[in-house]
Amino acid sequence: MKFNPLDALIEESRKARDKAGRTLAEDRRSQQQTAKQLDTLTHYKQEYRRRLHDALMQGMDVGLLNNYQSFIHSLDDAIGCAGVRLQQHSTKVSVSQQSWRQQQKQLSSYDTLASRRAAREQLKQVRQEQRHADEATNNAQARQRSGGR
Repeated sequence: MKFNPLDALIEESRKARDKAGRTLAEDRRSQQQTAKQLDTLTHYKQEYRRRLHDALMQGMDVGLLNNYQSFIHSLDDAIGCAGVRLQQHSTKVSVSQQSWRQQQKQLSSYDTLASRRAAREQLKQVRQEQRHADEATNNAQARQRSGGR
């Protein structure tokens, strides 16, 4: 089989699409991990607020109250940072999805061109075979006519 530049383009496009797919998968994993961390931090904050409320109802030392409030404040900071990271990961996932779609679209275009090329080649071959068959039939008929006289 002879070298065809379109085949090389298809192979390179397939590699680029696969790489974009791996990047998208990794970005999604990071997004999911960050979302899980955010959920854990939020749950942890709710749990500590509940504990603080229960402790306040039973009466608590001012120093312990300050410790609870300080810890909840640090959880708020961590939740804020995790929210920012989640937004960054979500943006990255969107960019990766767009890149993967573009690579897939390009590959599909090349595949379409290759299919059309193959269909043209097949039609050319069928026509050539038909021409040979017609020539053979015409030659056989000509021999019969010339042999019958």
